[in-house]
Amino acid sequence: MSEFRIEEDTLGEVKIPKTALWGPQTERSRNNFPTGRFMPIEIIRALLQIKKAAAQSNMELNQISEAKGKLIVESIDTLLALSDEDLRKDFPLKVYQTGSGTQTNMNCNEVVAHQAAKLNPELEILPNDDVNKGQSSNDIFPTAMNIVAADAVAKLEESAQHLIDELKKKQEKYWRVVKIGRTHLQDATPLTFGQEVSGWVSALEHDLEYLKQLDGTLLELAMGGTAVGTGLNAAPGFADVIAEKVGKVYGHEFTAKSNKFYGLSHHSNLNVVHGAMKTLADDLMKIANDVRFLASGPRAGYDELNIPANEPGSSIMPGKVNPTQAEAITMAAVRVTGNDVVVGMASSQGNFEMNVYKPVLIEAFLESADLLAGTMRGFADKMISGLTVNEDRMKELVDNSLMTVTALSPHIGYHDSAKIAQKADKEGTTLREAAIASGKVTPEQFDEWVDPLKMTNIDR
Repeated sequence: MSEFRIEEDTLGEVKIPKTALWGPQTERSRNNFPTGRFMPIEIIRALLQIKKAAAQSNMELNQISEAKGKLIVESIDTLLALSDEDLRKDFPLKVYQTGSGTQTNMNCNEVVAHQAAKLNPELEILPNDDVNKGQSSNDIFPTAMNIVAADAVAKLEESAQHLIDELKKKQEKYWRVVKIGRTHLQDATPLTFGQEVSGWVSALEHDLEYLKQLDGTLLELAMGGTAVGTGLNAAPGFADVIAEKVGKVYGHEFTAKSNKFYGLSHHSNLNVVHGAMKTLADDLMKIANDVRFLASGPRAGYDELNIPANEPGSSIMPGKVNPTQAEAITMAAVRVTGNDVVVGMASSQGNFEMNVYKPVLIEAFLESADLLAGTMRGFADKMISGLTVNEDRMKELVDNSLMTVTALSPHIGYHDSAKIAQKADKEGTTLREAAIASGKVTPEQFDEWVDPLKMTNIDR
């Protein structure tokens, strides 16, 4: 028993580790819900920032004494100064708990109260009456969700722009390097590698714009709604001060001027933004797959691209180089696709005045944003940056292609052009040889009409 202390809540006595800053409600949750991953530390920090702003707001509005308010702020500042690893020691609760995040909210209240007791044992700070004053789990937790989501998306947008910038360098460098196009996994007409990359760039620019168009939807805070959206026990203007103060901390223009009934019971804003993240993931899957297939080889594949050798590719095959950054980003894309189902289902759940899938929704959202931001940066810096083209191989494939015959169609017609391509394929000759042998085209005409670079319309 020397390792524990006894505290009480409304249900009775609870035995708590002696050195823990948390209280009885945290301890009950820790024992009742031991499964799964910890509540994201970003949520913990956001809740602490909100509670700090709440104490300041309550002081400004004369809802709490200056002595208590300042002690709460000092206690929170002490906690926020800790590293994530040290902060986690007193925030041991898991994602899979009550769907409102109530127990994590109470974890914050209890830890702040105990920290205050360490700083000033003479002034009692109560978890519910003081730290949680003017708040409910039902409005503070979704407020924290939107705050961390907005912050995560901002970082994601930075990574997307970084990848776009790296791809644009390759687009410019290889703008006039001709390669064979492919549709339906079959040979098609030529294009340049720069043109191909420009398609990737445009896809990501569209995805980034979709995200940016939705930025504002994450800035509406549920704060001030308290239990069911009516704002019971929150002073007028309380939430506006909080929005302003946390906005300065995170660098976003948050607003509390929102429908609180919506803020507590719906998370369509997170759902639609995650949908844009999934769209980004889908395009990244396509781009990464294109890169790794074009780099396949070096002797038995397309071998059009040379990828950086970041690490040995095999435990048994010496000298093997694998497209590991492409593999990482495509695995991340798969996870984001799964998370989109989680976010969508969680957004649709709960009854009446509150959604009760909040913790799993925000965990999935944050995981998606973090995975995409990290793997995009790795893909940009460790693959795209060092990517080069095998111009000889590209030229060989263009010269050997049959689909450059398309340039003959305007001069000799589709039907005769098809016969030339089929003859070359059947007899294993070049297209030029088959075209001249057909009598429909002279050598000079073929060389003038079938110019791969001109076929790309690069100079239009």
